[in-house]
Amino acid sequence: MESYGEFAAVYDELMSDMPYEDWLWFTEQCWERYGKPGVIADLGCGTGSIAIPLALTGMQVYGIDLSEDMLTVARSKWDEALSAAHGVRTGSAIWLQQDMRELELGAPVDAVISFCDCVNYLTEEADVIAAFEAVYAALRPGGVFLFDVHPKAQLIRYAEEQPFVLDEDKAAYIWTCELDEERCEIEHHLTIFAHESGERFHRFEEMHVQRAYEADWMAEQLQAAGFSKVERFADFKLEPQNESSERLFFAAVKS
Repeated sequence: MESYGEFAAVYDELMSDMPYEDWLWFTEQCWERYGKPGVIADLGCGTGSIAIPLALTGMQVYGIDLSEDMLTVARSKWDEALSAAHGVRTGSAIWLQQDMRELELGAPVDAVISFCDCVNYLTEEADVIAAFEAVYAALRPGGVFLFDVHPKAQLIRYAEEQPFVLDEDKAAYIWTCELDEERCEIEHHLTIFAHESGERFHRFEEMHVQRAYEADWMAEQLQAAGFSKVERFADFKLEPQNESSERLFFAAVKS
């Protein structure tokens, strides 16, 4: 797992085209299906692009990330959101630096979410199992765990379609990939150029590793962790997964 370091400062600029609205819409559909929570934990919350909108709806949200740099940005964005709310009643956001495999909260929560393929960053089977067990322990009875992952086919597509290039006013990158097909593990290599002042840019390197697991295996591990009901969906819709799915979603309910 990676701690994003200076990447956090330009993360939102580089990720501006990510479908955050789709994740929020999918979450709302799940709330209708499983019950709307009052207290949730967002694992791998990054800069808070999902946690903050949920907190603004009145929920109590724990934003949890391994990177303190990402959490620093999230805290700043939350303060700005509260200021912009002009006294309108909102929920709350608590930002915690934790490893999802060692999740510990002061009291059980109603739901745990983990989007933007955070679980793919767990590159050993034992890590996935530990995370599932930690989430199960953190949930109240009846609580739901929602998360998404990239399947093997998507990692293969990354490897086949690379390199990727982004050129924005404040940041740019060159992104290449190396795939270990036997482990279904991919290394993302990014050369990033972050704007400093005038025509001056700061160059730095980032490397992130992800691994894909069989959907059936993940469902089995969720059940082994104690979840009584596991449902699978795909591509931001409450529809079954299939071989062409680019993003797999899981909903696991604690009995």
